[in-house]
Amino acid sequence: MLEAIRDTLGRLRDALAFAPDSVVGTLILAVAALIALSIHRTVVRIARRLLRERYPYLRSFLTTTTGLTRVALIVLALAFALPVTPFDPDTKAVVGRILLVTGIVLVGWAVITATHMFADLYMMRFRLDAEDNVLARKHLTQVRIVTRTVDTLLVILTVGAALMTFETVRQYGVSLFASAGVAGLVAALAARPVLSNLIAGIQIAMTQPIRLDDAVTVENEYGRVEEITSTYVVVRLWDLRRLIVPLSYFIEKPFHNWTRESTNLIGAVLLYVDYTTPVDRVRAKFLEIVKESPLWDGSTATLQVTDAKDHTIELRALASARNAGDAFNLRCAIREQLIDFLQKEYPRALPRQRQETIESEQKGAERNDDRVRPRAIDSRS
Repeated sequence: MLEAIRDTLGRLRDALAFAPDSVVGTLILAVAALIALSIHRTVVRIARRLLRERYPYLRSFLTTTTGLTRVALIVLALAFALPVTPFDPDTKAVVGRILLVTGIVLVGWAVITATHMFADLYMMRFRLDAEDNVLARKHLTQVRIVTRTVDTLLVILTVGAALMTFETVRQYGVSLFASAGVAGLVAALAARPVLSNLIAGIQIAMTQPIRLDDAVTVENEYGRVEEITSTYVVVRLWDLRRLIVPLSYFIEKPFHNWTRESTNLIGAVLLYVDYTTPVDRVRAKFLEIVKESPLWDGSTATLQVTDAKDHTIELRALASARNAGDAFNLRCAIREQLIDFLQKEYPRALPRQRQETIESEQKGAERNDDRVRPRAIDSRS
């Protein structure tokens, strides 16, 4: 079949011998590209008809690689038809160099596509919509970071391989290797931020200090890890702002991770009340509120007096929930209902300011002295 196509292109060249060589060569390459497109379209249509709904994975693979295979087939067709064209040797060399660079880019594209498909196939074993999705988030974080690191390396290697096909670039590279001492030092200093984040990404993928959807506190800001790229982390804050943090930050500086081992959290509510507050009644009301709430996970519920200040005592109520969102809502519900309970049942238990003046104390002392002072006896009687 290939020989028949080449013979057909050769006869087309001979038939157009009266035209300029550049026009004939361009026409031959265009015909070869059209033949490749028609073959590709036919094969894809037949493959989709055969697969239909029985093989969803193969259909997904076919859909993902359609663009890649189309370009690859066109490049092969042009490379196959190039020797038939009547171009001069210099023009053939330029076109051949372009096809070679395109082929190198296609190889890099194919490897990147295969990496992403393997990552997607691997992640199909885990469910992120589960209630306890720590394991799924762990693997998703590792896959995302490793995939993006591999993508970065593949892009660098592909661009380097494509540039090395040019003689001038190759000579420049050899000269750099010859002076590797100075060039290496300059390159290391220039690429330090990139390399540090790249290495930090690999460390995060392996050690897992953070994962996607982790609840963290960074720079005194609370939020969730929304995205982890090859150079930075996007933290979605509670007010929908986005905090952009370099990857190296999570290796070099301390931060809070509220969901490191599990999604369960303990929420704390602090109340400041008067010394006359009946703590046992408040504790009973707190337990009633927690047990009736669907946000409580049934693990932890306690209320204690944790401090005594000049005018108030501090009550700390602890209650556990399944995740950070439930813990926050449960804390708000406990705080609101306990305040409402104190307002209705024990209004004098709310914080009060007592004032006592020195004058009143002195007058009270004088009255007490008058009461205990003996009466004077009249000697004349």
